[in-house]
Amino acid sequence: MAKTTKSLVGGITVLSAAGIICKLVGVLFSIPLTWLIGAEGLGIFQSVFPTYNLLLTISSAGLPVAISRMVSHCLAKDDPRNARRVFRVALWLLAALGCVCTIVMLACSRQLSQLVNEPQSVQGFQVIAPCVAIVCVLSAFRGFMQGQQNMVPTATSQLIEQVGKVFISLPLAYFGSRMGLAEGAAGALLGITIVEAVALVYMIALYFRQRGAFDRIPQLSADAPIASSALGKRLMVISIPITIASCIVPLAQFVDSTMLVSRMMDAGIAQSEARSLYGLFSGLVIRLINVPTALALSISMSLVPAISSAKALEDHAAIARQSDLGLRFAFLIGMPCSVGMSLLSRPILAFFYQGTLSAEHLQVASELLSVSSLTVVLFTVVQATSSILQGLHKQRLPMYTLVAGVAVKILMNYLLVGIPSINIHGGPLASIACYSISMIPNLYFVLKYARMRFNWQGWILRPAAATAVMGLAVFALRELLPINRLLTLVEIAAGVVVYVMAALLFKAVTPDDFRSLRRGKKA
Repeated sequence: MAKTTKSLVGGITVLSAAGIICKLVGVLFSIPLTWLIGAEGLGIFQSVFPTYNLLLTISSAGLPVAISRMVSHCLAKDDPRNARRVFRVALWLLAALGCVCTIVMLACSRQLSQLVNEPQSVQGFQVIAPCVAIVCVLSAFRGFMQGQQNMVPTATSQLIEQVGKVFISLPLAYFGSRMGLAEGAAGALLGITIVEAVALVYMIALYFRQRGAFDRIPQLSADAPIASSALGKRLMVISIPITIASCIVPLAQFVDSTMLVSRMMDAGIAQSEARSLYGLFSGLVIRLINVPTALALSISMSLVPAISSAKALEDHAAIARQSDLGLRFAFLIGMPCSVGMSLLSRPILAFFYQGTLSAEHLQVASELLSVSSLTVVLFTVVQATSSILQGLHKQRLPMYTLVAGVAVKILMNYLLVGIPSINIHGGPLASIACYSISMIPNLYFVLKYARMRFNWQGWILRPAAATAVMGLAVFALRELLPINRLLTLVEIAAGVVVYVMAALLFKAVTPDDFRSLRRGKKA
């Protein structure tokens, strides 16, 4: 197996493991947080996040991908000197953008709270604002490491973020909740800012520790040092379409935060109940959905530098091979996660939130999760195809397809959530439409520009057959066994075992894939 392919598989493996752990810790974090501040307090907490994510995405989403792509390109050309210059210019750009967004968020905190129809969120906006600048600088270091196809620092810093929330955010939420719901939510958000600062300190320390090894990479390229202004322009050309594409989903979430509660109130639901339903959907259901989508993000982060490196060498066979591998992993991971989570939506929610939520809220959340989980496979494929196109210097295409998908999502949310008999249940349906509209043209463009054929058997038929067998087994266990935390773990474990066995039987995965994973870890 080629070294680049082993690096790709190894990167996916490392980031997948860290991503799953991080998302599970995030779910576990939400249990005591919900207990401390309640569903209504969680609604206040979640009302801040769409705006924070939007400003964070505007300032930092595109540049780290551009850093990763340009650094891997330079290193493939044996030009570490310009790779280092890329990082330095991008670091200054990200720091400046992050500071601007932090100042905007601080200065406009009251107006933002009014915009999201949540007057009690002012403090939350104020304490989370510095986090934007911190994460921007952090993402520059991550992009530089990823450009070297070293995913361990990113994975470790993500673990620091998630584990730190448990030990810092929860105590601050507790002390804040003794003063009120708004103060409890603000305490949790302040903890996130502190934890991100700790992760940044780790990345800076690691950078200086590993700088000597990078400096020893031989400069074999005769290319002259690229001027800082030229590098800045090139970074912006690459990052702006990626930033716009990355902003689309947070923008839709921001629109949701301003629209969903008011549309439910238009449907005759009281504000406190509408706020609770929004908190259940955005704070619990979406958080659970984000557990398997962490695998999609790991595929995405690993694909960009790998494809970009092959593109720099004009190695079209490697581009096709790695694109096929990335898409095969996307379907292999996304299909069983979607079906399994949909079938076990009630047991999974009961596992985490039994005793924390009322029976009525638990039922609503399980209905939302059973439909929302179907977006996992769609999102996973959208992420993989977008990353392939970005690595192929076609970063504008996923931007256009996602714009179309999100436009439909916003329209459907507005129409469906305002219908009394549908209300918050319109959210998952709108998300399914969004990612379906984005996925189909993305696949077409990947086939065109990666010069490859649609692998029906490897991507669709074999994973679908294995998923169907797993689904039948999980459905049978769900119907036979009562809802119980221990039995839920048994059902999930049984589903994983059945899926792996069925995937081997139908040759959706092969023994060589497992050997590749082991070699990838050592690459």
